[in-house]
Amino acid sequence: MAAEAWRQAGQPARALDCFQRAVDDGGDTGVDPRAGIADTLFELERPKEAREVIAAIRERGEVSPATALTVAETLAAYGDPREAHVWATEGAVAAAPDSEERVALLRVRYLIRVDLGLPEDEMDALLDLSR
Repeated sequence: MAAEAWRQAGQPARALDCFQRAVDDGGDTGVDPRAGIADTLFELERPKEAREVIAAIRERGEVSPATALTVAETLAAYGDPREAHVWATEGAVAAAPDSEERVALLRVRYLIRVDLGLPEDEMDALLDLSR
């Protein structure tokens, strides 16, 4: 939470430090703090490092839907909609049916698909059912 507060205060370097401390602490979090590190690295115009962090999240496996949502939003915001689509799709598949996380992932996924010019698919229909 402190990291996000620093980011919103326009202090991404301090936020990066807080995210790293959360990783080092190893405590239970809803979103893998490395997703915040990646987002902050993009903000600091360090995209190569950000992509390395995202790759490390994927390599570890067992990505929570909340982490998948954060990574998907980050990738979409920083110009990689195809990879964002992959993360949003995988997160939506892993999320519990009718959960808020699944609805959020389906929404993000749909917006990415629109940006990519992709036609609606079966997963888009799930978003319609959740309303």
